[in-house]
Amino acid sequence: MKKLLLAGSFVGLLSVSCTPKSTVTAEAPKSATSTAEQIAQGKTIYENACKRCHDLPEPTQYTSIEWVGIMNSMAPKAKLNDEQHQWVYDYVVSVKK
Repeated sequence: MKKLLLAGSFVGLLSVSCTPKSTVTAEAPKSATSTAEQIAQGKTIYENACKRCHDLPEPTQYTSIEWVGIMNSMAPKAKLNDEQHQWVYDYVVSVKK
């Protein structure tokens, strides 16, 4: 009986320890929907905040996945809050080639 209880505890502990944990990943910022106003706001922020330090790349120059990394590294430097970060991301990925 003790062996069965020990084996059951081990299996339970193993299955709990192997479940995926909530971690920060390189995913795109999430939003339910972006309004035209939010995208316009993102364009304004992109053109003003980002231009202070460097020339602006064409939004179509990078894929949406590449923009995730760019935004994750540049938003803190531009001192964008989460909402502004989302708006700029939504703007750059909404521009069509």
